[in-house]
Amino acid sequence: MAKTAETVRQDQASAEQASRSEHHEGAGFHIHTRTLHAPVPLPYLTKGDLTSTARAATARLPGRPQAKDLAFYGGLGAMAVAGALEWPVAAAVGGATWLVRSRRKETREEGAATPAERPAGDTSARTGGAATKSA
Repeated sequence: MAKTAETVRQDQASAEQASRSEHHEGAGFHIHTRTLHAPVPLPYLTKGDLTSTARAATARLPGRPQAKDLAFYGGLGAMAVAGALEWPVAAAVGGATWLVRSRRKETREEGAATPAERPAGDTSARTGGAATKSA
């Protein structure tokens, strides 16, 4: 088929259009955005700040448990895991033991007053709580 002048012009027009679209990146779709930098205060922490905070936090933790307490509660847990005790029974025994020991410790601390604070005839701290007065 022979090319006519009109088909030649259409081919040239489509070639020009293609060359124009190659120069225009993004296919005519442009987004303009704004960047917002909000002021956010950042704390400046020093090594001293961190260590003082860590010391204050660890000062509130209870001390190391005694070896006999670790052995008792560990054995209780091991028996519950092994199936020798049901876990609710082990939890009840452990909780009751903890309550009794903590109450006993509180009464011991309250009863251990200094001799200057105790009345002259009171010997309750030495005899385990029984007050004896000599007549």
